[in-house]
Amino acid sequence: MVAAPTASDAPVHEGQAPVVTAGRAKRFIVGIAAIAAIGGALFGYDTGVVSGALPFMEEHFGLTSLGEGVITSALLIGAAFGSLAGGRMSDRLGRRNSLLWSGAVFIAGAIAVALAPSVPFMVAARFVLGLAVGSASVITPLYLSEIAPPHIRGRLVSFNSLMIVSGQLLAYLINAVLAHWEAWRWMLGLAALPAVALFIGLFFLPDTPRWYMSKGRTGEASAVLRRTLPAAEVDDELARIEQARALETNAQRGAWQELRTPWVRRLLLVGIGLSIVQQITGVNAVIYFAPKILLTTGLGTNAAITATIAVGAISVVATAIGMSLIDKVGRRPMLIWGLSGMTVSLALLGASFHLPQSAGVSFLVLGLMVLYMAFMQATLNTGVWLLLAEMFPLKVRGLAMGAAVFVMWVVNFAVALLFPVLLDAAGAAVTFWLFGAACVLSLVFCKRYAPETKGMALEDLEHELRKAAAHA
Repeated sequence: MVAAPTASDAPVHEGQAPVVTAGRAKRFIVGIAAIAAIGGALFGYDTGVVSGALPFMEEHFGLTSLGEGVITSALLIGAAFGSLAGGRMSDRLGRRNSLLWSGAVFIAGAIAVALAPSVPFMVAARFVLGLAVGSASVITPLYLSEIAPPHIRGRLVSFNSLMIVSGQLLAYLINAVLAHWEAWRWMLGLAALPAVALFIGLFFLPDTPRWYMSKGRTGEASAVLRRTLPAAEVDDELARIEQARALETNAQRGAWQELRTPWVRRLLLVGIGLSIVQQITGVNAVIYFAPKILLTTGLGTNAAITATIAVGAISVVATAIGMSLIDKVGRRPMLIWGLSGMTVSLALLGASFHLPQSAGVSFLVLGLMVLYMAFMQATLNTGVWLLLAEMFPLKVRGLAMGAAVFVMWVVNFAVALLFPVLLDAAGAAVTFWLFGAACVLSLVFCKRYAPETKGMALEDLEHELRKAAAHA
């Protein structure tokens, strides 16, 4: 097992930080990632668990299709505002301290959702929980991208994506077990346990060198770098970060004004486009409503909830494969190949709903959902989160990523709210063909605008993207 960072690993003043071996540096980085990415696991659990709880909540509260959409999407609109606030908060308070706030809200939100006595209380509690989900969705990949050495940054940030889908798989497994007792409140409330682990673990983490440098705290930045890089590379890395910080400081603009700079604005629009692409292609319709989709094929409630485990399992495996490829293949090719596979999968999935209901058709639908999720999680989901964490300049990184993820959650909210209604009104075939058409449009967008960020230091990447945008 990888040892977590200890209090002795906290930043100290320059000159006091020990020179560490490559092995110890790797253990330190992976330990940091393991603790920080619990936020990703909570993100996954809290978004995935509702799929198993909804059938029982529908009976308990007498929900309509619109009511299901409202309860599901309440978390997502909270996440939209949480992502916007989280990006700004991470720039002011630091990545670590902002994650601490998110951990506290995770704990309170999970308990409130589990105890909700009515639909309005449930909606309000899920909105609060969404604030934590949204802020963690911005801060965790941002934290990991800034603390990771360039040669492993893709794998380390993608580890957060692996934790998200692992959290969803855990939710599906717990749902399948607790469904036998219709214990939907326990499904929702168990999220408090990893939230406590995140909150405690964060006290042992340092902040990122780039955030320390943005506040002029060079000694603390150096101390963290000496635990993550070979000693010979520390001074060069500090110089790169300082040069990027000096360029931004000399501009003498606030973060909001900086977003008006043409090349930064163009990057922000590309980031927002990538966020929309990730959501309009249907992934969260499957994550939130897989049992409901399978119920339309004739499966019983408990069987549909249990079958959803396959969706979670393939998501974990596919994300692990994506992690292993992202630093070799590159971000942009992964997006293009993934969207191509997703288009074909959704076309076949829509066609399968025209077959007569039977056990075989139920398993065919499940198999095509699994195929779609394999393409999605290995490529698009992994690639978009990584690009959003890499592509913005230091001065506006938290704000710009927060804005892009805000749009992501708003679109997610719209999909979750309207999917049950669309499913009932137009049918599953038309619904999934519409997602397939969205994949085609997304493929065109990514081929035209998605940048390639593989293997570059964040400061060097900023310089290249600045030049590329200026000549676009």
